[in-house]
Amino acid sequence: MILINKNGTSFFQFENLKNFPEICHGIFTRHCGHSTGPFQSLNVSRGLGDTADNVRKNRQLISQAFGGQDLVFCEQIHGDQVVILNLQNSDSSDGNDRALGVGDALVTNVSQKLLTIQLADCQSILLYDSIQRVIANVHSGWRGSIKNIIGRTVAVMKKYFKCTAADIIAGIGPSLGPCCAEFVNYRREIPQIFWHYRAFGDHFDFWGLSRDQLVDAGLFRENIETGNICTKCNTETFFSYRGEEQTGRFATVIGLNQIDSASS
Repeated sequence: MILINKNGTSFFQFENLKNFPEICHGIFTRHCGHSTGPFQSLNVSRGLGDTADNVRKNRQLISQAFGGQDLVFCEQIHGDQVVILNLQNSDSSDGNDRALGVGDALVTNVSQKLLTIQLADCQSILLYDSIQRVIANVHSGWRGSIKNIIGRTVAVMKKYFKCTAADIIAGIGPSLGPCCAEFVNYRREIPQIFWHYRAFGDHFDFWGLSRDQLVDAGLFRENIETGNICTKCNTETFFSYRGEEQTGRFATVIGLNQIDSASS
């Protein structure tokens, strides 16, 4: 990944997705925002103890980094539901404020909307099909991984947008790495079929699981980029619930530019 500084904020971009000027995307750090205390400083999530005004201003900063495009959220519940943003409901996200629906993945072919996922250790998986011009942003914690929210999202892209998995480019964002993804109760929480993803002891490699789920869904392995940054090991850069407990949420976004736009 490449670190970018733009319009007063800093965010990472995947090298494979940066090759497509018709889309914009960013994995934002916890820096350059308005929040204080444990939410310092670019917290985008409500209901954690941060002020509504700080969250509003932080979301505006992210929007401004990409020309003022609206952020579109879903109500993340660690499930496997996929929310589709289309022309009929594209105005119902209410300008960076109201969630579009309940789910853990967003898919669209509508331009000028930033699909946004909020994180503090879970994975965000960004997807782009350059042939059909369809994007997706997936929230996958360990529960979502077990439910294969990634595979469900690719299936929605195929069914509703005529995507071909071989055309999809993917990026797996910063999250708990095998070094810190410890599950002391894994024998009760994680089905045995996933136990071969144990890196050592009771630590799991969910990055590896996500790559395999993408390949199982039909993506080419060479089209998948992994950030390989552990959020718990890097709390100076990202929010981490495992590392800090009371903390904020950082944002990952992906959007389609206007067809005649050349900015990324």
